[in-house]
Amino acid sequence: MDADRLKTVPLFAELSKHERATVARLADEVDVAKGQHLVEEGRFAHEFFAITEGEAEVTHEGRVLNELKPGDFFGEIALVTLGRRTASVVAKTPMKLVVIFGPNFNSLRFELPDVKKQIDAAIEERCANM
Repeated sequence: MDADRLKTVPLFAELSKHERATVARLADEVDVAKGQHLVEEGRFAHEFFAITEGEAEVTHEGRVLNELKPGDFFGEIALVTLGRRTASVVAKTPMKLVVIFGPNFNSLRFELPDVKKQIDAAIEERCANM
């Protein structure tokens, strides 16, 4: 993963060059097709996603909760709580995603406390809105 691409994701944009290199070492970038199911409500979590291109739709119990766009991230709740996915996410358009798998996500949260704080704040807000 190219560390400079991470500047387009607000979660990582303010990190130092060294910190972005840490994230890049832990992450992969993938392309997904329109209509691809990225996260399935009720399933166990294995990865965290940040959007660099494209849009996705978030649903919970069949109702639309949110539309995601470049810069947004998802998949963190179940990874942090070690529970099941709280919502489903489907690609509305072709997408490019930064993907960080569970063990690497835990390393990221440990190595970058400022990123951990932002992720924890997002979890709190999202859980309050469900």
